[in-house]
Amino acid sequence: MFRLTQDLGIDLGTANTLVFFKGKGVVVSEPSVVAINNDTGDITAVGSDARNMIGRTPGNITVIRPMKNGVIADYDTTATMMKYYIQKARHKRSGLGAKPNIVVCVPSGITKVEERAVIDATKLAGAKEAFPIAEPFAAAIGADLPVWEPTGSMVVDIGGGTTEVAVISLGGIVTSRSIGVAGNDMDEAITNYIRKTYNLMIGERTAEAIKIEIGSAIETDDMGEMEIRGRNLLTGLPETISISGKEISVALSENIEKIVHAVKVTLEKTPPELSADVMNRGIVLTGGGALLNNIDKVISEETDIPVFITENPLESVAIGTGKSLDYIQHFRDHPNVASRPTID
Repeated sequence: MFRLTQDLGIDLGTANTLVFFKGKGVVVSEPSVVAINNDTGDITAVGSDARNMIGRTPGNITVIRPMKNGVIADYDTTATMMKYYIQKARHKRSGLGAKPNIVVCVPSGITKVEERAVIDATKLAGAKEAFPIAEPFAAAIGADLPVWEPTGSMVVDIGGGTTEVAVISLGGIVTSRSIGVAGNDMDEAITNYIRKTYNLMIGERTAEAIKIEIGSAIETDDMGEMEIRGRNLLTGLPETISISGKEISVALSENIEKIVHAVKVTLEKTPPELSADVMNRGIVLTGGGALLNNIDKVISEETDIPVFITENPLESVAIGTGKSLDYIQHFRDHPNVASRPTID
């Protein structure tokens, strides 16, 4: 009798969690957010429903992000959230009773203890076997880079909590750098700039909307403006102001510099032969941060190397994690190849 495959790939991100169902693709894509009832300790909502509660909850409900900088900050809540997403993904196929094998991505700079926490949480959430895969390695697979060939491929994955930079060759990470500067930090930088400049407090959803609509890695001539609403810190009353894209590029400049620096440091530590490959093939950008206007141009100008944004940056890591399910035996036989790269 034909047995339907039920293996899953999970991109357990700081901002979003995506689940790849083998044979179907990405079937779940929701925020890594959980709402908890403080009185009972019960989970009130998970994912999009929980994110919609941010800034709108009564005193007895707290909305948290159980992941911080790509690692688990709240173990039990993370396991509960993963269990919810696994069940939601498997609901797409009825009659699947056995536990699935799961490949889950982890930051390249993760410690062995932090990695073990992710694996244990994945098993607690319902996995039969769980295998870690380094986030930039998964991103490279999802971007269709030749990771198994003897040629250098460079990927920069700008997620919500971390930016992962890696050079990959022959099925492993040759050199990499993981920094805790990414999309969430950009949102925070925007919030801080508006608070200091206008004495206006805005929520994280507003900051993210500003980044998406008028954010840019560099100042350009055609930058627009946006009306935003918040609470005036002096009067305590609601207020509406207009903010320009040039101001947002100033607010983001420090974070952009740190990301560019991480790329440069990784290039400096790349062996010459692989550096030549990267020069020829270019740098591939993935992750939600790759959608920030002109960030590809900034990295290209600073490194003098062509930079390309992958076709589906938001799902590249999840797709790569899912595709790696075809190589589960590889992870069983070589647990240190993709999940334990060289960290510089």
